[in-house]
Amino acid sequence: MERELNQINVIPLVDVMLVLLVIVMTTATFITTGQIPVELAKAKEAGTKKDTPLVVTLTAEGNIFLNDRPMTRPDLLLALQSHAKDSLILVRADRVIILERFVEVVDEVKGLGFEQISLEVIRS
Repeated sequence: MERELNQINVIPLVDVMLVLLVIVMTTATFITTGQIPVELAKAKEAGTKKDTPLVVTLTAEGNIFLNDRPMTRPDLLLALQSHAKDSLILVRADRVIILERFVEVVDEVKGLGFEQISLEVIRS
């Protein structure tokens, strides 16, 4: 009794596609958010980046990073003093960070003479 195959078994194809989807999503997450995990706040309007900014990251745990390098607040100020005052500063702050801490860091950066300071958010 010879039986003709007139249907395609798609279950293995679906399994392979789901694995590929997980790999792509995981890789895309690391590429777009950088190496430091921060849950950004949401805003309806978000600016576009024109040049490569100096990225200051404030984590929920209280850590400070400058371009993915861990720093203390005094070290951050010293490191920023060596950059041109017209440089763009991009602040990535975790959404659960205390507002006062965020304002203190931005105020200190402005005190160094930097005028172009932006807050990175996720467009909602």
